[in-house]
Amino acid sequence: MPNIPSAPLRRRTLIGAALTGLVLTGIGIGAHATRDSAPAALPAPQAVVVDTAEVLHRSVTEQHEFSGRLEAVDRVEVRPQVAGILTQVHFRDGATVRKGEVLFTIDPRPFAAEVARAEAQLAASESRVAYTASDLARSERLIADNAVSRRDLEEKQNAARDAAANVQAARAALRIARLNLEYTTIKAPIDGRMSRAEVTVGNLVSPTGGPALTTLVSSDRIYAAFDVDEQTFLKSVNPARTAQRTNLPVQLGLANQDGYSAEGRIHSVDNRLDTTSGTIRVRAVFDNPDGLLVPGLYARIRLGSATPRDAVLIDDRAVGTDQDKRFVLVVGEGNRTAYREVRLGKLQDGLRIVEDGLKPGERIVVNGLQRVRPGDPVTPHPVAMEGSAPVAAVAEPRALKTRI
Repeated sequence: MPNIPSAPLRRRTLIGAALTGLVLTGIGIGAHATRDSAPAALPAPQAVVVDTAEVLHRSVTEQHEFSGRLEAVDRVEVRPQVAGILTQVHFRDGATVRKGEVLFTIDPRPFAAEVARAEAQLAASESRVAYTASDLARSERLIADNAVSRRDLEEKQNAARDAAANVQAARAALRIARLNLEYTTIKAPIDGRMSRAEVTVGNLVSPTGGPALTTLVSSDRIYAAFDVDEQTFLKSVNPARTAQRTNLPVQLGLANQDGYSAEGRIHSVDNRLDTTSGTIRVRAVFDNPDGLLVPGLYARIRLGSATPRDAVLIDDRAVGTDQDKRFVLVVGEGNRTAYREVRLGKLQDGLRIVEDGLKPGERIVVNGLQRVRPGDPVTPHPVAMEGSAPVAAVAEPRALKTRI
């Protein structure tokens, strides 16, 4: 007799078969959906339109910028040379004066009296000389007749020499007295601009122990002192100094100026390099006919090299930043961009000197650097390198985009 499964067992078997069929059906549907949703191959990247320019190659005179201070060519502390009461001040504070103009007057009366006394003493000494000379001549005539002794003659000779020496002393005393009388009128020793009067009328002034009456600085020319780093000194300043050339181009700008308003020349170079700062002090001289350059002002100094050199130049906008490196995108064969690391130099008339990494005539991306990556195809739009707006420095770096 056949073994017939029980009813519960048959139900479980049927349920299991149904579940298995559902699972297999789901797997088939999922596989079919997966095949239908598989993406097609990625399309080739489209060429981006970018501004490109040829790298420039020209002769440049390299410029170096420094900070300094203006200094007076001549600075005089006006002090009295005789003691006395100050009776007059003849200038206004801050006025421009010429050499020889009267600045102060010290009471001259005591010195005029001293001149009169010295003149009287000189007159008495000269009278004494005349008397002793006459007496000596008479004794010399009598000595031949033995009318006077040899000793008397020698005494008269000594008296004549003493009288002559007294005349010399009296004349020297008169010159000193007259000189002291001149010193009561204090005059400007140079052309320049006055400071304020530090001592007012009625005060006793003295050549020793007292303050300066005022200060006077020259204004027709002015110095600009600045510190030059060792490399610039070795490359530009020292060759010109050793060749005894002072024609290095030097330009000066003030704090309220964007450009450089004055041109001058190197006047002197210090005799040693400061080992603490690694710099050497240089002084340039500038004409100052209108007196606008005032000692003590901050100055921006631009120093050119002695001889021009050939250089490669690009727009700063074409430069990107990759961590601590600077790079440009060169447009090569097939109009594809290539990464090129560069070493940058100084700014020259709004363009950046490239010391290494580029050759004249190569094309680089100057605008649209953010929209392309190395290896991308581009559609070049040629522009002039000088036509793109220059910037002061690579102050807003653009990070290199890597392909993901």
